[in-house]
Amino acid sequence: MKEGTPLTPEQNEVLLALLLEQDNRQKYNKLKYWWDTAYPWQVELRDCTGSAAQILAMCANQIGKTTTGAAITACHLTGKYPEGYKGHKFEKPINAWACGISNETTRDILQGNLLGVPGNPEAQGTGFVPREDILDTTRKPQVPNAIQTVLVQHYNPYTGNANGVSRLDFKAYEQGETKFMGRPMDWIWLDEQPAAGIYTQCITRTVATAGIVMMTFTPEDGMTKVIHQFLHDIQKGQYLLSATWDDAPHLDKDRKEQLLSQYSPAEALMRSTGKPIFGSGPVFMVPDEDVLVEPFEIPAHWPKICGIDFGWEHPTAAVWLAWDRDSDTVYQYAEYRQNRLTAQQHAPAIKARGQWIPCVWPHDGMSHEKGSGLTLADQYRSQGLNMTIDHFRNPPAPGSKGKGDIKIEPGINALHQAMQNSQFKIFNTCAMTIEEKNQYHRVDGVIYAIDDDLMSALRYAFQSRHLYAKTQVESDANNRYAGVKLPVMSRGIV
Repeated sequence: MKEGTPLTPEQNEVLLALLLEQDNRQKYNKLKYWWDTAYPWQVELRDCTGSAAQILAMCANQIGKTTTGAAITACHLTGKYPEGYKGHKFEKPINAWACGISNETTRDILQGNLLGVPGNPEAQGTGFVPREDILDTTRKPQVPNAIQTVLVQHYNPYTGNANGVSRLDFKAYEQGETKFMGRPMDWIWLDEQPAAGIYTQCITRTVATAGIVMMTFTPEDGMTKVIHQFLHDIQKGQYLLSATWDDAPHLDKDRKEQLLSQYSPAEALMRSTGKPIFGSGPVFMVPDEDVLVEPFEIPAHWPKICGIDFGWEHPTAAVWLAWDRDSDTVYQYAEYRQNRLTAQQHAPAIKARGQWIPCVWPHDGMSHEKGSGLTLADQYRSQGLNMTIDHFRNPPAPGSKGKGDIKIEPGINALHQAMQNSQFKIFNTCAMTIEEKNQYHRVDGVIYAIDDDLMSALRYAFQSRHLYAKTQVESDANNRYAGVKLPVMSRGIV
């Protein structure tokens, strides 16, 4: 055909079909092409499995650590390893876990990266597991659009022949340590830092198989035991990889400055370098005189919120905050702390501050009482408290998707920054809170979590104000039963 000769309708149809096929090959076979543009640190993480069985990629935010973890996991599930690969190759089908903080974040982030956008059938196969290799999926009960198990075609990495079926289960830390017991595993990917007990269970699951555990996270929880061990007592068969914003060219100067503006100096350093917050001493390094104020009458148009931390041997604690939206200044104006009392005994004192005030509560409020079968949150709800529909979660980090997590450090950093900016104040009548603030401290970078009940309640309320804080008018408008004892089945902000 001469150059410039118009195509016939039949030729146009063939060309369009070829272009569509090429687009689909790239769209539904991401794993084949992605490694061609990977950064050096991503290739290093991929290949270190050749010598390591326990791997920690402790990296800065927003540089692609989760994406890399998904790509490596897909290689092992399928046996499709890229050219030049130097890591461990699974010659047979594997049993694998991909684990995140909550069911929702596991669905949105891990499942999304591996399989494609949750809930969209056309998107299945647009993640790192090629569409042609996804054989079957099982839904996770009570979590919309979430997959519990996926079966993946595995190929012998040396011959390319199909040789069986790999199984991947999605798990969430919020399910508890017992859900990480059970059968031996070949590959476990922990995205975001797990509790020490869950990490230990995962190591145990890989002993019989000589399997591999890989963690990818930013050290938001400070200098934990796991991080300390990798930094200061790393063992044979372990591998620590660090990557900073300088290792991710896609983050330009403007994007870095925008991200840094969201954080306090200490948190900004941690998020940009992937290094945990070090040191010992007070958590809140702001003197009392810069935080305390004389009590005053709170304007009716300021929203209020209550934070509750449940306890028995250690106290149940509650704090009340009022939020001046105009200046974005938060005032703690009341406190409560008592131990060895039931929900029925705590409820009158908490309701006395205003039954209409939304009460945000921690994840352990999901635990059930053996006698009644009610969750702890429902016990308080049945006493007429305006309990939030869901347990406490931090606001999602800038640029992230899905619900927030329940980590401690984001709330601590947000509170500390607000104190430094004169945007968080405490009525000087809150003597117990002042005492806890001044004894709240770190040891080797880790928060010493003893006698911190009011600090925990404060963190829940402060971090939840944008989502749940209400004025009485707003609350009454949402609750036609205001002032009436609420039934247990009433779930939500009422």
